[in-house]
Amino acid sequence: MDQGVSTGRDGALLVVGDVVTDVVARHRGRLAAGTDTAAVIRTLPGGAGANVACWAAHEGCADVRLLGRVGADAAAWHERELVAAGVRPRLVVDPEAATGTVICLVDTAAAAERTFLTDSGASLRLGPADWSDALLDGVDRLHLSGYLLFTESSRALAERALAAARARGVPVSLDPASAGFLEELGADRFLAFARELDLLLPSRDEACLLTGLPEPADAAAELSRLVPLVVAKAGADGALVARSGTVRARVPAVPVTPRDTTGAGDAFTGAFLAALLMGAAPEEAAARGCRAGAEAVRAVGGRPSRRGEGSRADGDAPIRSPGAGTLPTAVRTVLAPECRDADDQAL
Repeated sequence: MDQGVSTGRDGALLVVGDVVTDVVARHRGRLAAGTDTAAVIRTLPGGAGANVACWAAHEGCADVRLLGRVGADAAAWHERELVAAGVRPRLVVDPEAATGTVICLVDTAAAAERTFLTDSGASLRLGPADWSDALLDGVDRLHLSGYLLFTESSRALAERALAAARARGVPVSLDPASAGFLEELGADRFLAFARELDLLLPSRDEACLLTGLPEPADAAAELSRLVPLVVAKAGADGALVARSGTVRARVPAVPVTPRDTTGAGDAFTGAFLAALLMGAAPEEAAARGCRAGAEAVRAVGGRPSRRGEGSRADGDAPIRSPGAGTLPTAVRTVLAPECRDADDQAL
């Protein structure tokens, strides 16, 4: 394979992963158990796989494709949003399960750190029957969401997609996606799959969990003995680029005051992959990823603002709801002046 570096052919990126509805609740301070907590609440399209695809398109990748599974309840809405973001979706509509939903609790008093409550719904019911090798026609890079590894059916699909890509010489990348789910799966099972990859994009917590090492740089270096190229995302500390057991570059983050960190890692991954496809070296691609991550945390939700809409931080960009009609992006429940101030503050 190619050590994770693109040939610069500017071909298609195929992302296989989750498409979910995000309910983002921004509150300040600890949740008040047994009673109300003031919050600003928005319903937005999300999902790690879908977010990566949207950020790759936003960063200039001309042909981004997405395979995912949704319920009939929100299929049309998600398809519209992906197409509007420049992504070519192939969404399998599940006849039984509803679209996955993630409740994102964002504490504005704690550097906008977030906690997720996840109902995977249809998203992880992807299975081998949803895959066709023809999906790789014209594709120069395949990216798999780590969430695929957390159920047997979607893991079987991921294994089939990986084998098909390797047979065609298409580089394959993966983002572990969730330290919590990764811990449940087990590092050994994950690494058995990862050894066939060309590029691994863990967070620093995921890298440390996978190796048992306390320092992110040591963990990234160790993982690069298994996977040719490892890029560890370290939030405000930037990113680490590791190859052949050595950290080759430390890429600084772009200073920013975070508003919502949901989707920051997805933004990094999408921008990184887009840069590779356009011929960038991994270090340059990581710098592009850091810039996209900084852009992401300035707004609410995991997707980039669409051109002509302005920043989602202002809450005015229109978005079609899962139901009929058109609603604003921000469906707001404002329960206290301090939350209103936090939401409306210009960053």
